[in-house]
Amino acid sequence: MNGQRRRGSWEPAPAARWEDAFLTGNGTHGAMVHGRTHDELIVVNHHLLLRPNGGENALAPDLAVELEHLRDAVLTGRAREAVARHVTAPLQWVRPFHPALALRLRRPAAPVGSYRREVDHRTGVVATRWDGRRAETFASRADDLLVHREVRTGDVELTHHWQLDGAPADLGVRTRAQTGPDGAVLRTDVRHPGGSGFGYTCWTHVRATGGTLHAEGEAIRAEGCAEVLLLTRVHPWEDPQPPAPPGHDHPELLQRHLARHTPAYDRVDLDLGAPEEHRALPGSALLADPAKHRPALLERLFDAGRYHLLSSAGVLPPRLTGLWTGSWDTAWSGALTCDANLNLQVSSAAAAALPEVSHAHAAFVARQLDDWRSNARRLFGLPGLVAPAHTDGRSGHAYHYSEDYPLHLWTAGAHWLLQPLLDHVDTTGDTATDRELVSPALAETADFYRAFLTRTGPDGRLLLVPSYSPENTPLGADSPVSVNAAMDLAAARHTLTATGHHRLADRLPPYRLNSQGALAEWAWPAAVDDQQHRHLSHLHPVWPLGEINPLDTPDLAAAAHRALHLRGSENHSAHGHLHRALIAARLGDPDLLGEALDAVLHGRFFHPSLMSSHYPALDVYNADAAHTLPGVLIEALLHSTPDRIVLLPAPPAHLPRGTVRGLRTRCRTTLTTLSWDTAEGRIDAVLTADTDRTVTVHHGTDPGRPPLRLDLRAGHPTPLHLDPAWS
Repeated sequence: MNGQRRRGSWEPAPAARWEDAFLTGNGTHGAMVHGRTHDELIVVNHHLLLRPNGGENALAPDLAVELEHLRDAVLTGRAREAVARHVTAPLQWVRPFHPALALRLRRPAAPVGSYRREVDHRTGVVATRWDGRRAETFASRADDLLVHREVRTGDVELTHHWQLDGAPADLGVRTRAQTGPDGAVLRTDVRHPGGSGFGYTCWTHVRATGGTLHAEGEAIRAEGCAEVLLLTRVHPWEDPQPPAPPGHDHPELLQRHLARHTPAYDRVDLDLGAPEEHRALPGSALLADPAKHRPALLERLFDAGRYHLLSSAGVLPPRLTGLWTGSWDTAWSGALTCDANLNLQVSSAAAAALPEVSHAHAAFVARQLDDWRSNARRLFGLPGLVAPAHTDGRSGHAYHYSEDYPLHLWTAGAHWLLQPLLDHVDTTGDTATDRELVSPALAETADFYRAFLTRTGPDGRLLLVPSYSPENTPLGADSPVSVNAAMDLAAARHTLTATGHHRLADRLPPYRLNSQGALAEWAWPAAVDDQQHRHLSHLHPVWPLGEINPLDTPDLAAAAHRALHLRGSENHSAHGHLHRALIAARLGDPDLLGEALDAVLHGRFFHPSLMSSHYPALDVYNADAAHTLPGVLIEALLHSTPDRIVLLPAPPAHLPRGTVRGLRTRCRTTLTTLSWDTAEGRIDAVLTADTDRTVTVHHGTDPGRPPLRLDLRAGHPTPLHLDPAWS
């Protein structure tokens, strides 16, 4: 799409830490390239590589007989006592994600000049160049393997280096090297401790042009070769063994990969008019002075965020760390955390034209449905679906919980995880995914609520009890478990309405306003809001649902806006700041969105790799900021429903002018081009619909500003020129 501007990043020195390594991935395999010229490490990852800890066979607790007792206890202020009966063992984390090993490439030591390491987002290739030599790595989307090529680097020794940060000393490791007529193979088998039978195998097939290959113990040496090609695959023993690598040469492997990666990446482009001299800087220089380089930095982070999101979505959607880690001690087990983080990370998938991410999310949900059914039966004795708050990607059983974090009683999870797929279906018209997964799963979620909603309050309204607002606790309460959490209300109401159960939905209580006129986190007078919390679960009806919005429900939108302003940032986690920004965009508040962006840009959340951290000052490697930031920028520029398009709902001062191309809307219409200049009040846009349809187009979220009504013809670009006279 954009052949003019390079879309990638670069650094003038090798990565000092694994967190700084440039990334490549195909949704299953990933690599972290340090870019060292003498003793290179390329960390190899596999999305499904997990360390056994007992969670592989864990189920949700069998608490069905406890449900009515628990409800009585919650309604009479004895929730903690009742929940304590469930907690008979220490908190059981899901199985931890970990790296496989590293490809260690030792080259002859020599002086280094003209050094540059770079990642090309359009190709997915990470390259290191020095003194006319180069090494290149990519994760093939076509052939599901890691491809590494050495050109003019002299002699190279290859080993499998498994002693990475935090690796257990009692791993059972065996490495064998052998040569044959087609090259050489380095194979490492790793058995997890304890005789569990869990482990994995990593193969690296070596092909050489010219020169010779030698197997020496646990190493392969390439001598006098013009080019060396390494093809690496990981096989978790829980999965069927993969086929041998294809026999293609490097140009064909690369072209097969590019045919899938580049068209997907090129669908969307953001141009903020950054100076070319800023665009030419390394990522670390842009990060060092965000205020000076803001347009170039936001362009770079937008491009990198889409790249990392696409690269980490395949067999699964992204984990807390995408699909990368260089440590066996990954924070929070490197899980897929479903009560906030996962949905934030995939927030841009539909609008940013990445159906590959939505398909990964759909496959993840489909594989877990039987476990979600088991959760509903075991926890509540009911039909339907109950999703876990944490999952290792393989198991969907809800066994991660404690008294302080009773995540097993969170009932909104299935609806929350289906919501990105509802957006995908609206955006793409993907009837197969809707027919085979989304609609049936939503119907099963409705079955759960129909069976669950049996208690009523004094006003005759149905009660959601037990109810949990992740991961918060009402002020002064003895337990996080309460009644009528706003998130649960929104999920139940939307699920029942979407599946035709309007009468039952109408019996749910309305949202409650607290004493400050803000949307309350619990529609239950005894539950007092704790505003110093990182989660914003109670604003689920604003984002992503859109049930509350300034155009249709201005009074509730004002209450939600008040709630957003009252909420603190607690520990300044990246997901909290960007969740706030997404909600601010829906409420038409560019200033609050800009403040949240500034907190991330100025808080040192981004490594030179442009992957992010969970906390400020590069504390805890985590993909939340990297993957969510593109969604924030898109929401500032565009919001849509199946029959409405809102242009520039909340453009902050960070985005005074620019052009974005290729965004998708829930009207099944592409925003082929959007150019804006807020100082002049000018908006130029081109809309191209997939099918004939009528849409309304709004400039901003002011309900007093009348919209335009457009009749769009399929495949025919419709230009719009909007100026300050539009009122």
